Amino acid sequence: MKDKAYYEDVNIKNELKLRELQKTLPRFCREFFIGMKTNVSSRTLLAYAYDLGVFFDFIHEENPIYQKMEIHDFPIDILNQISAMDIEEYLDYLRVYEKDGVAHTNDERGISRKLASLRSFYNYYFKKELIEKNTAQLVDMPKRHSKTITRLDADEVATLLDQVESGEKLTPKQQTFHEQTKKRDLALMTLMLGTGIRVSECVGLDMNDVDFKNNGIKVHRKGGAEVIVYFGDEVRTALLDYLEERMNIQAAEGSTNALFLSLQKKRIGVRSVENLVKKYSKLVTTVKNITPHKLRSTYGTSLYRETGDIYLVADVLGHSDVNTTKRHYAALEDERRRQAPKYIHLRED
Repeated sequence: MKDKAYYEDVNIKNELKLRELQKTLPRFCREFFIGMKTNVSSRTLLAYAYDLGVFFDFIHEENPIYQKMEIHDFPIDILNQISAMDIEEYLDYLRVYEKDGVAHTNDERGISRKLASLRSFYNYYFKKELIEKNTAQLVDMPKRHSKTITRLDADEVATLLDQVESGEKLTPKQQTFHEQTKKRDLALMTLMLGTGIRVSECVGLDMNDVDFKNNGIKVHRKGGAEVIVYFGDEVRTALLDYLEERMNIQAAEGSTNALFLSLQKKRIGVRSVENLVKKYSKLVTTVKNITPHKLRSTYGTSLYRETGDIYLVADVLGHSDVNTTKRHYAALEDERRRQAPKYIHLRED
């Protein structure tokens, strides 16, 4: 049987999770998820389901009218009865709440996402004329304060790759596995640092997604688009070195096409890549919390500094809106603006 592509497998798993979560939501939510399937990814639908679950749990706990009713039985008219103040109280509740004995917190980003989910939910039913009021639209999005983007400096990138290759600073226990994973780890880290691809895009690569003739890899972006991302000679060398080893590994069933394998000979997972990035980056810096996304930011920073082309950075990173890229690299844009006067001379000295 032919192995499923990684993104196909992820979509199937997300669909099954979504069906389970829908059982905990009001029945009328089913129409929303069916209607949104043509517009958003399975991952986004799953995020909507989680967020709506928290919202309806809040309504069930805090609203006396609905406390006696099972959430699954909530009528669609509940959306007309909920006021803007109810939603604002919900956003305040999100800062710290407890469920099943576990405390949960949300920062500005988490609160904004949950309100965005609620707005999409209300918008859907309002446009379908199934509710009279679009109450969620009356609530302002929380102001999000910009955060300094953590990234590796050029010397730290070089040191990081040296550590991946040598493994000399690893613990004795870590070194016992290092010889088995060194080429894979170096190829993984070099690829992410040299292309800026997302960790999900990286683990989803199959061997036939790599094109050495044109130095490119075929990746599936978050929205489902299939694009070619190009790499340089350092990435090419690391990939070729690893592939020589990979071709001699008999992968487990279901992972025969996977480019990067775990020690169990299965397609490596996102969590495993996150752990190996953390393991190696701690050898380089203890003050920066480096994740695969920070490697992506490191690449974006380097590309922008070299080219000054924010549209190129947005395109290569797969940002659908260049304003997202501008927010991430605002400090660098300001740095470039400060340099502008140095290039203008009104009169010769």
